[in-house]
Amino acid sequence: MNNQLSFNQKYAAIGNQNTNYEGVFITAVKTTGIFCRPSCRARKPNIENVEFYDNVQQAMQNGFRPCKLCKPMQTMDATPEYIKTIIKELHANPYLRIKDQDLKDQGLEPSHIRRWFKKHHNMTFQSYQRMLRINAAFTSIKKGETITHSAFDSGFESLSGFNDSYKTIFGDSASQSKDKAIINIVRFTSPLGPMFACASSQGVCLMDFTDRKILEAEFKDLCKRLNAVILPGSNPHLDLVQKQMAEYFNGTRKSFSVPLHYPSTEFRESVWTELQNIPYGQTRSYKQQAEAMGNLKAVRAVAAANGQNRINILIPCHRVIGSDGSLTGYGGGLHRKKWLLDFEKSHIKS
Repeated sequence: MNNQLSFNQKYAAIGNQNTNYEGVFITAVKTTGIFCRPSCRARKPNIENVEFYDNVQQAMQNGFRPCKLCKPMQTMDATPEYIKTIIKELHANPYLRIKDQDLKDQGLEPSHIRRWFKKHHNMTFQSYQRMLRINAAFTSIKKGETITHSAFDSGFESLSGFNDSYKTIFGDSASQSKDKAIINIVRFTSPLGPMFACASSQGVCLMDFTDRKILEAEFKDLCKRLNAVILPGSNPHLDLVQKQMAEYFNGTRKSFSVPLHYPSTEFRESVWTELQNIPYGQTRSYKQQAEAMGNLKAVRAVAAANGQNRINILIPCHRVIGSDGSLTGYGGGLHRKKWLLDFEKSHIKS
């Protein structure tokens, strides 16, 4: 691969609080004896005092200790355990209504909870709870329960309040949107940054990094194709994909058995299906991918379809490179593509 970052490129990347290089390298400062993430917000050290390592293990082996500010030993943007507990309680009982006083009784600061949900789910904590209740009510209505019964049973204090919330999410009243489907969404962390995973009743239909600018467009396209809305909620496919992704990043899983659901054009679906035939730790060129599909004239179309892949890693578009062996476009960023390829190759060798 000829996309290795130079020393000067790495030095230019630090001090900007840019998370794009998370997992790509570690910054060590000789004068202080500490090592940091590339995105650490501490003052940028002088260039002559800097050394770069590939990972925290190398930095520690050379006598450096972790920075207390950016905490490079921890997974970046990991969900705190107290947040995990709250989310687990809400998913187990979507009708539960957790108020500020309930949080204070548990020794938690409500403002901290609100800030976390706003930052990582782009909604308030109360909105998150309300969407879970709407999800439960929608499921109840789909099973034949009356709208009134479902509204009050899901914790809404008035039918008008339920109808207003329902229309905000679905765009129609409960009586007019029974044919809509639900796509459930979950946020989880990885060594390369936090990710979103979405699943329909048929399987995982989206998995991408939360910092992708194209995410909103992907959500809209998916909802349009499936006539669905995206809501937080329990889904067995999401439970399975989180388990298997943890195993993948631990180096113990090299293939996935998670059901996938990727509605699109017939050509794109064929491209994404072929991508799944590329073995763990190996790469293919776009030309080789087009040849495997029996259409050598479709190299550019294949490359475009790879770029439109909504299910990262499970559909391994990161394993496709240029004919000259160079890293080419990857929606999650070339730094992540390189990390994934190096990671897989190191575990094949081991």
